[in-house]
Amino acid sequence: MIKFGYTILYVEDVEASITFYENAFGFSRKFISPDHDYGELITGGTTLSFASKALASQNLKEGFLESSLGDKPFAIEIGFIVDNVPEVLQKATSHGAIMVLEPVEKPWGQVVAYVRDLDGFLIEICTEVENVV
Repeated sequence: MIKFGYTILYVEDVEASITFYENAFGFSRKFISPDHDYGELITGGTTLSFASKALASQNLKEGFLESSLGDKPFAIEIGFIVDNVPEVLQKATSHGAIMVLEPVEKPWGQVVAYVRDLDGFLIEICTEVENVV
């Protein structure tokens, strides 16, 4: 059996990142390690996790590319499916998310917007893709 369990973002401050996602998107914290180097949010079937860059450096001895608002986002995004894109977008930006793309409707009917979080990770806020045959 293989199951997609979690995505881990390497961040500057685990506590600040978890607080941001709680406030901006309404997720609940699952836990934060006693040393605040790792934490998880309850987001549904897949867990969104955060590890400090210091912890990541211990695990990845060869180093890694750090996400930063000063650089272009990585070629990956976190997608949050919502009922009301403009409403969630407004809440997220009021809590510090950086606007990348205002809501647009795709040819297949999905509404999509993009923001970046405190560490520069790209977040898609979108409606669910309806069955298109």
